[in-house]
Amino acid sequence: MLPPEVAHNLSIWALKSNLIPAQRIYKHQKLEQKLFGLSFDNPVGLAAGFDKNAECIENLVEQNFGFLEFGTVTPVPQAGNDKPRIFRLKEYDAVINRMGFPNKGLELFSQKLRQWKYTGINSRKTIIGANIGKNKLTADISSDYISCMEKIYGLCDYITVNISSPNTPGLRELQKKDNLKQLLSDIKSKKKEISTKYKGNLPVLLKISPDESEESLADIADIVVKKKIDGVIISNTTINPELMNDVSSAGAVYTGGLSGRPVFGLSTEIIRKFYQMTEGKVPIIGVGGVFSAEDAYVKIKAGASLVQLYTGLVYKGFGLVNEINEGLVKLLVKDGFSNISEAVGRDVR
Repeated sequence: MLPPEVAHNLSIWALKSNLIPAQRIYKHQKLEQKLFGLSFDNPVGLAAGFDKNAECIENLVEQNFGFLEFGTVTPVPQAGNDKPRIFRLKEYDAVINRMGFPNKGLELFSQKLRQWKYTGINSRKTIIGANIGKNKLTADISSDYISCMEKIYGLCDYITVNISSPNTPGLRELQKKDNLKQLLSDIKSKKKEISTKYKGNLPVLLKISPDESEESLADIADIVVKKKIDGVIISNTTINPELMNDVSSAGAVYTGGLSGRPVFGLSTEIIRKFYQMTEGKVPIIGVGGVFSAEDAYVKIKAGASLVQLYTGLVYKGFGLVNEINEGLVKLLVKDGFSNISEAVGRDVR
């Protein structure tokens, strides 16, 4: 009943104020996995964008996610694009956003992560990820990502390099072959330098667009394997003209990235292709239109080891997390799998 961004800010306030009750703990051995050196109690995560400033870590941990991803954070605080910039399309279970990485900056973000790491009570063993991006006016390919990595290394369990939002001008250019090679080379070089200091490994994931051509996707897959990137998140929101036209028939034409049910098929197909291109060697987190255990299972059998939620939570609430986990166990039992890892890529292999 409220405008989308008002409702979103209210939900952040409600979490911080302990007004949203914790979900009951649900665990099952069939859902446990180890990926890029991390142990996941369940495969359902929170996608980046919900808590951009890592303000509600402890409260979100209590929602029984297997992992949480905060951000996107940029080195310098920025307001993002002009409002209104979020639009609900209820008849499609969809959202269009053109936020443009609004956030309070790296300094506050790292403070929140540090506070959580050293004083938080993580009784549910939830894995914490940080999604990093570049400021709108930064021209250098790598500098903002390097700055973010240096600041938060050791404060989270993994980082995601976001180069695929359609709402920051020029950002998706970083997915092009030469740009991506340079960016990932710089990040890997800096990671090697920092990891010596911290004596620990920080997995690096890459979040990609669902709008890449077959040739571009093959280039990304090749570079990810050669650079030994730990995993990929597929996918960000789409600006696919056909899908945008479909939802625009609801009565208005919007610009921005589309998420929710209309993206499900497209993002799942990209997962399937990427899994085939990398021969299943690179763990995939599947995002886009997950509203049920059946949706999550389709992505898993297409090649995703984990899934993330965002738009599904807008329409169904935090109870969706346990609903998916419980439903996945039933689906795994039905198909005779002893562990979720056995189902990963089953429709492709």
